[in-house]
Amino acid sequence: MLQDVTTFHPRLKVFNKKQAMAIHDAALKILATTGFRMEHDQVLEMLLDNGCSMDKDNRVTMPEALVENAVMSAPKKYVIYDQTGNPAMPLEGDNCFFGTGSDTIFTMDLETGERRRPVLADTGNFAKLVDALPNMDFSMSMGNPEDVDIEQIYVRAFEEMVRNSNKPICFIADSGRDIKQIYDIACAVVGGEEALRKKPFLFNYSEAISPLLFPKNVMEKLVFCAEKEIPICLPSGCNAGGGGPVTLAGAMAQGIAENLVGLVIHQLANKGAPFLFAPNVSVLDMKHTVVSYGCTEWSLTQAAFADMRDELYQIPIWSFAGSTDSKVIDAQAGAEGMLSIVTAMLSRCNVIHDVGYIESGHTSSLEMLTMADEMVAMARYFVEGIPVNEQTLALDVIDRVSKSAENAIFLSDPHTFAHFRTAHLMPELMDRSRFESWEKQGKTDLFTRCNEKAKALLSSHEVQKTTRAEETLAAL
Repeated sequence: MLQDVTTFHPRLKVFNKKQAMAIHDAALKILATTGFRMEHDQVLEMLLDNGCSMDKDNRVTMPEALVENAVMSAPKKYVIYDQTGNPAMPLEGDNCFFGTGSDTIFTMDLETGERRRPVLADTGNFAKLVDALPNMDFSMSMGNPEDVDIEQIYVRAFEEMVRNSNKPICFIADSGRDIKQIYDIACAVVGGEEALRKKPFLFNYSEAISPLLFPKNVMEKLVFCAEKEIPICLPSGCNAGGGGPVTLAGAMAQGIAENLVGLVIHQLANKGAPFLFAPNVSVLDMKHTVVSYGCTEWSLTQAAFADMRDELYQIPIWSFAGSTDSKVIDAQAGAEGMLSIVTAMLSRCNVIHDVGYIESGHTSSLEMLTMADEMVAMARYFVEGIPVNEQTLALDVIDRVSKSAENAIFLSDPHTFAHFRTAHLMPELMDRSRFESWEKQGKTDLFTRCNEKAKALLSSHEVQKTTRAEETLAAL
């Protein structure tokens, strides 16, 4: 009998170890010589007490040993749960999880197709659609609602995501004040601080300012999450040519340096607290002066960062995919979205956000999110590789069908009925029908099918909530 052969999973590699070390060494040199600015007095004092130095221009430099200690103490794997306490995102190894983005200033209206300012209900719709889509794993707000007081935007957006999804939530906060409010709501949803610490269903996204500036409010959130053991990512804002050098290697070195500062502070605040490694390098388009969300360079740099994760850090890594610079859901949107999805998955990035962005991250689209969900399924099928074993080789089936008749066909064989659902990917939105069938069904294009599916899911999907969560939400 043929033994199962371990399936080989296709993998994208950009850097070898020598290249990875060169970027890492450059980042350490930036920290040791150029240094950074720290605007949080208590964090600054903590850094100076632990071996950092500050010059007459108030620039802080960091020794290599401090970085090495932080890399060693940061957990190499941990789990993010759903709101009912079930493991949802085990962040380790090759595991990939996809979710939406935040803070867009426009959205595309599902009914009218109008590009308009988002409202709070839009955040709820995106969260509900994420909850319904099988290949989406976590929610982000997908907009800054204009019908909410500016000081309460992130708290109300978090409430709306909790109300409309059971899946994990990546939340945004402005400062130590609103992150405390969000934390209190999360504790109430799961039954207390200890329950949330054991099974966190939320994680935070925050950003430093490139080049090498760490504002007070950003540090407040970083330290808060470390102390409460809420997973956090602190991406660099280092877009090549804008926030960092125009060359990708230089921008990557700066991005790594900025992320290492965040990691060191985080681990000094609470050694062993969960951290998502998030160096982040897109490009500033020199013709249109926008940070490109569809560019090849961003996919290339995040694949290279994943190689650095493998070679040096071993910490779960944050990235992006499923976005486009296109203003509509067209061929450009599909091409750019699929490039980033496939490369993110082939390089085994762990937490992949911004799915559903169009217009260079300025606008959110329910249709783009719906289309990307199917593209993730396509990419996931590809990266799983081809299983080779007795059942899949099907030698007995070939023998049986070949000898059964002159016009033998495998379509009616029991082996086909037993395996066709798992052997092949069966897309729902990508149309494979014959022309006559497509014509009879209304000659719809992909955008129309995505629009119809999003509407259907939003009208029919029921979100599963615990009694405690329902009571907490009712009291808000």
